[in-house]
Amino acid sequence: MATLYLMRHGQTLFNVLKRKQGWCDSPLTEAGVEQAKRAGAWFVERGISFDHAYSSTSERACDTLELVVPGMPYARLKGLKEWNFGTFEGLTEDTNPPLPYGDFYVPFGGEGEQEMRDRLMETIGSIMERPQHESVLAVSHGAATVGVLRELGFDWHADGRRLGNCCIAVLDYRDGSFSVRDLVNPND
Repeated sequence: MATLYLMRHGQTLFNVLKRKQGWCDSPLTEAGVEQAKRAGAWFVERGISFDHAYSSTSERACDTLELVVPGMPYARLKGLKEWNFGTFEGLTEDTNPPLPYGDFYVPFGGEGEQEMRDRLMETIGSIMERPQHESVLAVSHGAATVGVLRELGFDWHADGRRLGNCCIAVLDYRDGSFSVRDLVNPND
């Protein structure tokens, strides 16, 4: 069995301003930098090291990974990017439709929810099928991580957990399938 640590990036300027950032980007805040460093310490305290590391191509995810595992080489993958919100990118979060979003963003040049989930599942599955990938870190995004958890039937709301910045979904991978072992937030 192999383990994928799917992690959300640290807090960004757009998180603070409550703006939608899917494929658009904004920098980490000082708090986001500290969150990433605490996440790195969380891994070290538990003796968790990685064979390989991957990041979304978004700067906020790359910067987070570089703070979590300083100096570790990693690959940037477009498949780990956040949900594409089309022309809603950068707008305030009060423009969100009611949940579930489904295909709301498709007519506005964005992705449908299942399209986003399929992209993420294909990407993380292809990562874990690579040789010598027993313990892997992948830094992605909030809605992307939610999409993976929903695809795997995991309800993180059931016990009051939240998907905060730098939260980590611990996913076991065996025989081509994922299961959720845990969801932790080193910053709580």
